Parts: sequence; C-alpha cells; structure tokens
Amino acid sequence: MPREKVCLVIVQAPGKEKTFLRESYAEMMELTLSAGGEVADVIEAPVEHPSPSHYIREGKLAQIRQNVASQKAALVVFNIDLSPVQARNIEEAVGVRAVDRTGLILDIFARRARSREGKVQVEMAQLNYLLPRLVGHGTILSRLGGGIGTRGPGEQKLEVDRRRIRDRISKLKEELGKIERHRSLIRKGRKRKDFYAVAIVGYTNAGKSTLLNALTGAQAFVEDKLFATLDPMTRLDKTNGRHDILFTDTVGFLRDLPHGLIEAFRSTLEEVTEADYLIHVLDASSPYLEEQKRAVEEVLKEIGAGGKPVLLALNKIDLLSSEEAVRLQAQYPAALLISAGEKLGLDLLRKRLEALFEHPVS
Repeated sequence: MPREKVCLVIVQAPGKEKTFLRESYAEMMELTLSAGGEVADVIEAPVEHPSPSHYIREGKLAQIRQNVASQKAALVVFNIDLSPVQARNIEEAVGVRAVDRTGLILDIFARRARSREGKVQVEMAQLNYLLPRLVGHGTILSRLGGGIGTRGPGEQKLEVDRRRIRDRISKLKEELGKIERHRSLIRKGRKRKDFYAVAIVGYTNAGKSTLLNALTGAQAFVEDKLFATLDPMTRLDKTNGRHDILFTDTVGFLRDLPHGLIEAFRSTLEEVTEADYLIHVLDASSPYLEEQKRAVEEVLKEIGAGGKPVLLALNKIDLLSSEEAVRLQAQYPAALLISAGEKLGLDLLRKRLEALFEHPVS
C-alpha cells in the first residue's frame, strides 16, 4: 500500500525550551513514518500568541496551502494538539485533512493493538477524542478508515451520532472494568505466591521488549518502531534460582502523553503502579536521552508510580564509543550500562535486582 504524502507542520509553541523544535521534529518524523505516512514537506511555524480559530496565522496557512498543492499532500500533520474548531478551520483553509499529535498517536495505537484488551482501550481513547469533534462536522466519522488519523478498531460504519458514541463508550468502560478486575485477581494470586513484580518501563522504542526477552527467554514482539508493544507481557524468571520474579513489559511512554490515552490504558498501567520495582530503560544512543528520562518520570508521577524503587538501565551501549559510555556513566553514576540486544551487562543488572530483594526499601 502506498504511503500517504504528509505536510508536517512543526509549531514552536510558546513557553517551550529551545531544544523543543529539534526534538519535536525528530519525534514527528518517526511518528509519521510509524503511522504509514511519507513526509513530503516540513514547515516550521513559530507561534507567540496562538489564534483561537486556527492556532497559526493566515500567512502561514497560505504557505501550507501552497505547499500541500505543490507536493500533492493528502493531509497536514501538526506536532501540537488542536482544538476541534482549529482543526476544522485549518482543513477548510488548506483543503486537506488536518491531524494533530494526539490523533497521530491514536492512529499508531490502532495499528499496534493486537489483543482484545488493547483494541478496547484504543477504541475508547479514539471515541473520547472524536466526540467533541462531531459538532458541526457530520462527515468526520464517515471518513474513518481512509488513512492516517482515521483508522482503528472503531472504524466499522461510524456514521453515528453522539448519543450512540456515548453508549459505545459506556459499554467499553464496562468491558475495561471487567479486564481490570481480572488483572487484579491475577495480581493477588501472584502476591500470595510471594513473587517479586518488576515492571520494565521507558520511553517508546527504548528496548523494553528486547530486555524482557533477554532476561526471561520470552518472545515478545520486537520492532524498531514507536509503540511496537501495546499489550503488556509478563514472564516468570528466577535470579540465581533464589527469587521468583515476574518481569512485565509495558507500553512505551512519550513526552506529553495524551491524558486520554493514560486514562484508557489505566488497567495496563496498573501493572506499573502495582509492581514492587521498576527498571527504567533509556536509549543511551538517543540525543534526547535526558528529555526522554524526564518525560517517563513525569508519566510515572501522573499514574502514581513516582515513588517506586527504580533501577536505571542505559540500553544500546553497543551503539556508543567507549568515550561516550564513560561520559554517560559519569553523568548517571547510579545507572547500569547494558545492551539488551547483545546481552551485555545483564548479569550486573540481575545482581543489582538481587540486592534490592535482599535489602528492600521500606
């Protein structure tokens, strides 16, 4: 299937750090690729005072309209979140669909969902996102299934009104409630068996699934793309044959992760909040390592897991020079330098876990 041509609009929003533009550009390029798009053009748009009607100003809209026409782009994708009114007005101004950052992330989640739980969570997040966008835009749902930002588990004949969508959301909430209760029973059973629960967390594409596979011999799906894992996988392992450990691979975090996604994936994220210990995996080769570390820590705080004991694991050290590895170790002295793919540093990680189990933090 040919990729959709995308005109990417990188907005420098007010109050953001200087590094935001560069980091956001790299992130949006990867998100667009993960959603099946081809970036045909990139437009930077510094905005000091966002317009309530379009967010960006008329001159920039005219440039986008011209570039969309010249590149024959199918849609414009923004690196920020737009209000329903702003998205609708931008579409009318440039002549193609406008997708914001949350819409793009939801699209990728729809592509990645495999289990029934994952599909239910994604569909609920999508419907909550779409509901306020129905006002005055009766055709928006009929277009679902046509491309980036329009696909998902809920794509079957979505020419529906708000009442039916709310009814569907209610049913999905009931189903998620059952899933949460089932997960809770499983966790209680594990606690009765005195298992240690260790959740592997980190920025998306940091190598969490690869680490789970390396530690336990599991066969978690691994792909070099954002949000390759949506469904948590838990595997039993023993450290030196002494402790039974349940390692759980979790959904990857992201800077400014949409709150609707956090709410929809609450039952999945409870695997993190109920864990005894966390392994925070960072991509040591990323130029945005510190920003990604902060983003994960912010999400952990938001879901109530900010106070958990954490082992920091700097992954993919096989991609670094020895000088870079020494510099990173000095910068993060408590961190472990590992390569999950090459199985480097895993013995030390196990010993560090063993020490935590022997001397738990009260």
